[in-house]
Amino acid sequence: MSQLKGQITDAMKVAMRAKDKPRLGTIRLILADMKRIEVDERIELDDDRIITIMDKMLKQRRDSISQFEAAGRQELADIEKAELIVIQSFMPAALSNEEIEQSIADAIASTGADSMKDMGKVMGILKPQLQGRADMAEVSKLIKARLS
Repeated sequence: MSQLKGQITDAMKVAMRAKDKPRLGTIRLILADMKRIEVDERIELDDDRIITIMDKMLKQRRDSISQFEAAGRQELADIEKAELIVIQSFMPAALSNEEIEQSIADAIASTGADSMKDMGKVMGILKPQLQGRADMAEVSKLIKARLS
């Protein structure tokens, strides 16, 4: 079992003992998503893949929050925000804006990118480095600003 999966399983046990139903529900969602992929692909997930799964879950929560707030459903947005916080607690530490900017500059320099045509090359280098540690939509915006 990967270290991160063990950490999430332990957190589930703690939440069960504490009778923290909202946290427990979110942790079970994470574990169910992980189990689904393990069964579908017949693999044992490593920490990198688990981070990718949780990053996708975070993106889904952010999208839902914006849609619920636009529709005036604040109570549903609050539920999504609570789930977002729980999922983020298992993610690696986020990078600062300076670290993200430096990574972008390094990637652009190493690929020799000079126009928007080269954005795919830059994202290809950055995605494995920044996955789970930065909002990739924001990273994409920063790259576009640099290359245009």
